[in-house]
Amino acid sequence: MYEKIKPPTTGSKITFQDGKPIVPDDPIIPFIRGDGTGVDIWPATEKVINAAVETAYGGKRKINWFRIFAGDEACEVYGTYQYLPQDTLTAISEYGIAIKGPLTTPIGGGIRSLNVALRQIFELYACVRPCRYYQGTPSPHKNPDKLDVIVYRENTEDIYLGIEWREGTEIADKLIHYLNETLIPATPEHGKKQIRLDSGIGVKPISKTGSQRLVRRAIEHALRLPKHKQKVTLVHKGNIMKYTEGAFRDWGYELATSEFRDECVTERESWILSNKEKNPDLTIEENAQQVEPGYNALTAEKKAEICAEVKEVLDQIWATHGEGKWKDKIMVDDRIADSIFQQIQTRPDEYSILATMNLNGDYLSDAAAAIVGGLGMGPGANIGDTCAIFEATHGTAPKHAGLDRINPGSVILSGVMMLEYMGWQEAADLIKKGIGAAISNREVTYDLARLMDPPVSPPLKCSEFAQAIINHFKD
Repeated sequence: MYEKIKPPTTGSKITFQDGKPIVPDDPIIPFIRGDGTGVDIWPATEKVINAAVETAYGGKRKINWFRIFAGDEACEVYGTYQYLPQDTLTAISEYGIAIKGPLTTPIGGGIRSLNVALRQIFELYACVRPCRYYQGTPSPHKNPDKLDVIVYRENTEDIYLGIEWREGTEIADKLIHYLNETLIPATPEHGKKQIRLDSGIGVKPISKTGSQRLVRRAIEHALRLPKHKQKVTLVHKGNIMKYTEGAFRDWGYELATSEFRDECVTERESWILSNKEKNPDLTIEENAQQVEPGYNALTAEKKAEICAEVKEVLDQIWATHGEGKWKDKIMVDDRIADSIFQQIQTRPDEYSILATMNLNGDYLSDAAAAIVGGLGMGPGANIGDTCAIFEATHGTAPKHAGLDRINPGSVILSGVMMLEYMGWQEAADLIKKGIGAAISNREVTYDLARLMDPPVSPPLKCSEFAQAIINHFKD
């Protein structure tokens, strides 16, 4: 079945049911060490995860690690340009959950990105990036502790689908002429717009299926959070791209108010309900005036539409969500993408889960990570219905490889996400406790040490940081 690797002789397979993992007490989990600093950070990560599982469960649970290969390391084992061998794909498919260090992006043709390829091959449509602050971590912000968000980023569509044509190629020229001469003139709302003839062309598909399965996972995650954190914000640029990004927003609301009707309330619905609660004698039109800015300046047709919306909300959910009951529901709202970049800095404690498309989520997750300590402390997961891969969110940093100095926090915290996904919360909590205590105690690697005030000297090595985390398990 495998060409160059052998699974462990002990352990059991993880299976999936209805998109959720069924995890035995002795799971076999494939791991990819990673390129560059993977040689340092993976051993540290494995040591911390194993210690947490042993401490939490006293031998009743154990991970059986299965080493597989990707990136430059795979080329050493399988041959030149074998960045993603079939053995690796088979192992991930068979065992369901995997974790990996950073991977080199291949130079030249073929695979554009190993990370993107894995997401697309296994339909890992939800990229999940938690960004929370650990006390003592250096940050450029005055109150980084106020930010505690989880970015749910769609992983398979948008511009990351990678469908584009180079400027000057035959297909690009044909497509531009067809758009300029046939499709754009046939759509009155585009007016006299034209695409320049020397343009490259890319396609940005956003589907209802892709949007709603992502939002579904985001809402399911919100249901597991404490009440005060049960909020999902749909992030989009729908004010400009109405049929892709705007549709993402609309489909998200549609899902929330159909599949999760009993558990959710939209921000706009909450305004309508709250208005009636404050004044039970409020008329439909008076309620509409308070909900819609500039109501009095609207056309009669638009006023009727807003009034119909208010009446429909009250008719449908007043009995189940009114009289303050909506305050115990998951709040679903939406924000324009450029606005949310500002608000996670100026009003971070107003947000919990941010659900968005690929490109917006790419920017947003890195920006949020910068607030709480950078990518060295940024975990990540890519989750589908039959597979999940947990990963470092930073690059390979080859100049630091083998020096035992890099911060292993990203992969260790990705291991925390993996344990939580498996339902092994006790072990996950131990690691979070250990990391928080080590940082608060100024036991950190050089990247954090040099930014502390005063700087820590000497900083811990990568392996020493792992041990410091473990030492705090029993504090």
